[in-house]
Amino acid sequence: MSNSDELQYDQVPQPIRKDGAGSPDYGPRDVWRDIENPDMLVPPLTDNGLMPNLKFSFSDTNMKLNHGGWSREVTQRELPIATTLAGVNMSLTPGGVRELHWHQQAEWSYMILGRARITAVDQEGRNFIADVGPGDIWYFPPGIPHSIQGLEDGCEFILVFDDGSFSDLNTLSISDWFAHTPKDVLSANFGLPKKDFKCIPKDQVYIFQDNVPGSLENQKVNSPYGTISLSFKHKLMAQDPIVTSGGTVRIVDSTNFPISITIAAALVEIKPGGVRELHWHPNNDEWQYYLTGQGRMTVFAGNGIAKTFDYRAGDVGYVPFAFGHYIQNTGTESLWFLEMFKSDRFEDVSLNQWMALTPHELVKDNLNVGPNVINGLHQKKSPVVKYPPYTYHPNNND
Repeated sequence: MSNSDELQYDQVPQPIRKDGAGSPDYGPRDVWRDIENPDMLVPPLTDNGLMPNLKFSFSDTNMKLNHGGWSREVTQRELPIATTLAGVNMSLTPGGVRELHWHQQAEWSYMILGRARITAVDQEGRNFIADVGPGDIWYFPPGIPHSIQGLEDGCEFILVFDDGSFSDLNTLSISDWFAHTPKDVLSANFGLPKKDFKCIPKDQVYIFQDNVPGSLENQKVNSPYGTISLSFKHKLMAQDPIVTSGGTVRIVDSTNFPISITIAAALVEIKPGGVRELHWHPNNDEWQYYLTGQGRMTVFAGNGIAKTFDYRAGDVGYVPFAFGHYIQNTGTESLWFLEMFKSDRFEDVSLNQWMALTPHELVKDNLNVGPNVINGLHQKKSPVVKYPPYTYHPNNND
């Protein structure tokens, strides 16, 4: 019995466009996956040419399960086009610890739910201890040692690193270093007898279960060198958003989070009936993480090449440098996602604004459009717009 047998015949999508192109698929297939990817099954007429895959779901990755939490990752190995950034989705139980460690890459994180305590010490011996909650982000520069621990209700977050080939399983961990250092060297380094190190872990701990930590005040450690001058934490959801007819945008980069010099981001909300406008980014590739809802994105690569992908919560999207694209909410709830860049600044170019600020006769003659199009252009950028009443369906693609 195929999984399509659970659906009525008229509910099974077929690769047939409303103009009659295509034919039924009666062979082995994953119908539920086709339902989730209507623009792959019936591509819009405007799709054309060959383009690398620009989508991968965290649901298609292997979980690493530990006492204390879990992790999974989408890197260049899973999504080969994603050379600039890699992502790790992680959860910690109450008291669960992502052990003391550091990376060769910068780490940027968005807290999805729950609360955690983060700690770090910089190269000058200044320390940092803070609690983070939903909508908060943190950033640790390369080489800065740090830790993460779940608080009362545990937590889940997305980690983003500024190297597509990164793997969280190949980081530099304190337990791993101790396990692979002779005990006489540990004894000499710390000025303690070797017997004090007889119970150290034999391998990397990675994530482990511990007690829920006490208050920040009780865990406070005073450094003789003071605390760090630039905070590793930023309250993104506390920012006043850019509010538009179709949603909201919150931008975070080195202008309002000075420590974050290699990763810039925008948290975008697209309400039902809204579109992240036609645009491109002039500074780097875009790495996306979808938090809630569902949507579709068409990416334009030039030379007649364009392809449409469907996304939902838990998916990673990717747009190569300077490729034109939009994101459309195709669901009934708000679509929330992160746009992320290996850059110190968030930058985008609006197609609408570009046209509005170009001599009108030139635009009219270039596109063969009338005064209605010219008069409808906006000189001020609106990142998310609302389109006229429209019911999304995969065959509404002409």
